Amino acid sequence: MCNLLITIFIFLFFLQSPLWAQQNNDLGSYSDWQATYWDEGAGVCTMMTIPKKEEGKYSKRGEVFAQVVKNKGAKDSGVVNFVAGYTFKENSEVNVIIDNKHSFVLFTNKSTAWAQTEKDDASLIKYMKLGNKMIVKGISSRGTNTKDTYSLKGFVAAYKAMNKKCQQ
Repeated sequence: MCNLLITIFIFLFFLQSPLWAQQNNDLGSYSDWQATYWDEGAGVCTMMTIPKKEEGKYSKRGEVFAQVVKNKGAKDSGVVNFVAGYTFKENSEVNVIIDNKHSFVLFTNKSTAWAQTEKDDASLIKYMKLGNKMIVKGISSRGTNTKDTYSLKGFVAAYKAMNKKCQQ
C-alpha cells in the first residue's frame, strides 16, 4: 500500500507540474497507447491512452484517460489508474471490464480510480495485455453514470517499451 501511495503522489505531482510537458522523453506511440519517461527523481515511466468513446449524460467533463505508471527499477508490474474527468461519487467503485470476460473493481479518490493491491494491478495488466477492448464504468458526485470504452491495441508494445526503460 505504501508503494501505491508513493506512486499516487508522484503521479499527482507530475500531473500538476508545469514541467510535465517539458521534461518527458517520448518512448513511442504504439497504436492507441503512448509511452513516456520522466527524468525526475529516480525516473518514472508512464503509458496512457484516451477513450475511443465516452458515454453519459453530463454537461461538462474534463480530461479522461487510462494510465499505467512504473517507477524506474521497481519490481512491480506497474500501477494502473483511470482519470474520469469529474469527481467520483464518495465511496463509489469503478468497474473495469476487459473483452466482456474479465471484471475488476477499483476504488476511487476524487477524480481517479485505482486497483486495491499490487496483485490486482498485475492481474489487470495481464488481461489488458491479452485484451482488445476495455470498458470503465463510474458514477460522478452528481450521480451521473459514465461508460468509457478504451482500445487495448498497442498496449503490449507500449508496456514493453515502458518496462525496457524502467527496468534499467
